[in-house]
Amino acid sequence: MTLFLAFLGVSLVVIMTPGPDTAITIRNTLLGGRSAGLFTALGIASGLSIWALATSAGIVALLTASEPLFLAIKYAGAAYLIYLGAQALREAFRPSAIPHPQTAKVPQARLASGAAYRQGLVSDLSNPKIAVFFPSLLPQFVPAGEATFLSLLLLGITFALTTFAWLVFYAAVVAKAGDWLRQPSVRRVVEGITGTLLIGLGLRIATEHR
Repeated sequence: MTLFLAFLGVSLVVIMTPGPDTAITIRNTLLGGRSAGLFTALGIASGLSIWALATSAGIVALLTASEPLFLAIKYAGAAYLIYLGAQALREAFRPSAIPHPQTAKVPQARLASGAAYRQGLVSDLSNPKIAVFFPSLLPQFVPAGEATFLSLLLLGITFALTTFAWLVFYAAVVAKAGDWLRQPSVRRVVEGITGTLLIGLGLRIATEHR
């Protein structure tokens, strides 16, 4: 139990640190409301669950051992983050991002739940940092003598569920302040910040070593 509580503490620190998951959840909540934020969080949690299963089965170890395959996922993930960031910056600076005052609080386009889920899932599955993070973190909290597969899977699923709960809370807060955040000037600032953050994270992933 002590190891599990320690794992929860470390997980919360990692999960609550702003990153691409947080940025995508905020942007999608602004575009599609609370439901889009929830489905984005669900997509991210699904991706983490797949990573957890792959880590428990030893597949991630094979992935990281293959330099070409790891680099392919790394650059694909970086490109996807940069693509999402570029979309956000386009929304921040194009003229249509400034609606008429009478419609300032009305979203110009709502993000469908399916698209929000897909963005969350693809963003997480193409994040090579998880491929390095899970195998280095999870084994440290497996009690000696326990079945490694089930123990690793339980820890990974716990991490995914905790991430989901945190992002749903984040989405609820953003949705609550939705009208204010959708004001033209505020919306442009938020889009600009999230776009810059996503592009910066994408570039960092593409250029950093393991």
